[in-house]
Amino acid sequence: MGLFDQFKKNKTKLDEDSMKYGVALITHDDPKSGISEQYRTIRTNLKFSFLDPNFKILAVMSALPSEGKSTVSANLAVTWAEEKKRVLLVDADLRRPTAHQTFGVSNRQGLSNIITSSASTVNVSEMIDKTEIENLDVLTSGPIPPNPAELLGSERLSQLLDFLREKYDFIILDAPPVDTVTDGQIVGTRADGVVLVTPQGIATKDAVMRAVKLLQRVNANILGVIMNRFTAQEAGGYYGSYYGDYYGGSYYGTDGSSKRESKKRGKK
Repeated sequence: MGLFDQFKKNKTKLDEDSMKYGVALITHDDPKSGISEQYRTIRTNLKFSFLDPNFKILAVMSALPSEGKSTVSANLAVTWAEEKKRVLLVDADLRRPTAHQTFGVSNRQGLSNIITSSASTVNVSEMIDKTEIENLDVLTSGPIPPNPAELLGSERLSQLLDFLREKYDFIILDAPPVDTVTDGQIVGTRADGVVLVTPQGIATKDAVMRAVKLLQRVNANILGVIMNRFTAQEAGGYYGSYYGDYYGGSYYGTDGSSKRESKKRGKK
């Protein structure tokens, strides 16, 4: 049991670090790194998956918490913005949000405020923050509500996403984990496509298969899997060393340097 206890402890620490400091934006901080290049490769592969011009909303999720979906969401958003596209990152994880910490913006107003507003019209632009990255805006989660699943399943969210489709070239939803609560399934139905983030050596086959089945049950369009946290031994060669360094260490905010960088970003 000691091994599994340590595994749980490490995942909890990653979760706490992400919520406190945000996630590391390697694609912005070190755009020439091997990891940044891999994100651009993922972007290219995903673009081939949705040639339909009406495909605008991608949900990034994982089977369980602390598996890296917020890091992947934020860094993919950066790579899309690099193409001079108007990109919006929406923090749709209303239970454990991180986007406001990652981009150093307030979370007093955000997605939950828009959905719960009793006003007939809401000035959405006032809720959206520009980031230091050109062409990239972020809509934070807003205050954590007592009923996330009800909000995410509301007609108001559908109307909001329809509105945002007209304003942005591409929208990425940082979605809740699939296996723990129904939130992930609900968000999956709101997107044009879904990708599952699966950490190598951490995610279990049972958890991933359960996530796939849950998404299939609601007819979500599963595009594929992004495998992260590669080790040098598993990946091998040039990229293996990068994956071992970044995914196992500072990239996920597990050492002091990454936390200081994220904290510094949050003060901007």
